[in-house]
Amino acid sequence: MAEHETAARHRTPENPGSEVGAFLRRRREQLAQRWADEPLFRTVFTVARDEAVEAGRVVVDALAQVAGHGRVEDPADPGFTVVREQLSRMAAARARTGLTPSRVSTEVDALRVPADELLVAELPDASAEHVRACTTALTVLMGTLRLVVMETALSEGEALIDRQRLQLLEVATPVIRLWDGIVAVPLIGTLDSARSQVVMETLLESVVDQQARFAILDITGVPTVDSLVAQHLMKTVAAVRLMGAECVVSGIRPAIAQTIVHLGLDLGTVITRASLADALGYALHRLGADIVRAAPGGAQAR
Repeated sequence: MAEHETAARHRTPENPGSEVGAFLRRRREQLAQRWADEPLFRTVFTVARDEAVEAGRVVVDALAQVAGHGRVEDPADPGFTVVREQLSRMAAARARTGLTPSRVSTEVDALRVPADELLVAELPDASAEHVRACTTALTVLMGTLRLVVMETALSEGEALIDRQRLQLLEVATPVIRLWDGIVAVPLIGTLDSARSQVVMETLLESVVDQQARFAILDITGVPTVDSLVAQHLMKTVAAVRLMGAECVVSGIRPAIAQTIVHLGLDLGTVITRASLADALGYALHRLGADIVRAAPGGAQAR
């Protein structure tokens, strides 16, 4: 009997992942308590330590599930879904404080040390091969966790950049109310397809909000456009008309005019003016208002 127990203690586990999963379930509370003091958890849950401990429990449960499946090296295991939701928020919070992805990765890797210490402490009489197999499985599992967190953090970073880019586009595309019933979009700088789409959406929203009868697209500050952008401008003019307003394009540069001509786009139905002032004068006149210039002999209509 003693010989059988000794052999059992010294044999190499057939499924180290399953044994690691069982270990994680047994040591769930201890691991959660230790992880709550690690920078990744401590610096996110600054108000209540209990929240950090609960977050640790969630992660330990998820890792135990992955290990139980025997897929410690597979970041696509369903068990990592919870980890993505929990740790991605934490990693994003750390990233917002200015931490680089490599630092966040280091903080995730630091979670392995307490787990490794507890696992080794559970195997005092096991053979070196047994300990090595279990610790290797745990190391692979924690490495996969690190990969999952980094993938999620990078995805969150890309989404944040996309949101900020869209916000910058919206800020760089202001719609100005020039007069009752007249709005204008003064465009400056490069006009690509993405920005053209933002121009259309922002202008149409303003036409509705301001109940505008005239919308002026001033492209004086746009050096050039490509064929796709020119088509977007034409679509914007058409969309404004569908909203019941009249669109005036002003400030077309010679280079842009040549591009439009070379593309064979028909501007016969599009109202154009040389400058924003001319476009405003046209819209005011159509609204029944005239701009007058004060003169010594009295006001004269312009």
